[in-house]
Order: sequence, then structure tokens, then C-alpha cells
Amino acid sequence: MIAFARKILGGQWPILVVALFLVAAFALVAAGYWRRGALVMAIGVAVAAALRTALPEDRVGLLAVRSRTVDIVTTASVSAAMLYIAWTIDPLGTS
Repeated sequence: MIAFARKILGGQWPILVVALFLVAAFALVAAGYWRRGALVMAIGVAVAAALRTALPEDRVGLLAVRSRTVDIVTTASVSAAMLYIAWTIDPLGTS
């Protein structure tokens, strides 16, 4: 059982790293820190783009959805959009 979990988690560590960023972002948003949450989400998606760029096909795991080029362009664009949102969102009394 432990070997199976290690194999699954070991092979899917890129998506788990990105998931940790997104969980932290959603926690910040739920706590009322919209700008910080959007920024952490943008960073998480940028990490996904960087991992998709740097890792070979056999190591990228669930980050590979389409071709490498489409995945990188899509995740980088989403990251840029989230960064723009984080930059322009009204803090509404939060930091």
C-alpha cells in the first residue's frame, strides 16, 4: 500500500505542488484577502507553466493536458490574467 501511494504521489508531484498553491490561494480568498489570494493563484499557475516547460514528458504527470506549446501558452496566459486581476482588484478594506 505504501509503495503504491509513493508511486502515485511520486509521479504526480508537479500537480500536487500547483495544488498546494491553489489551496493556499483559496484559503486567502476565503479569509477575505482577495488581492493576496489572486496573487498566490497567479504564482501557482506560473509554477505550472514553468514545470510544464522544464520537465520532460515522462515526468510532467497530470500537468500535460495538450501539446507542450498549448499547455505553456495557456497556463502563462491564465497566470498573466490572474496577475492583472491581483494588481487591479479593489482591496475593499483588506491588504
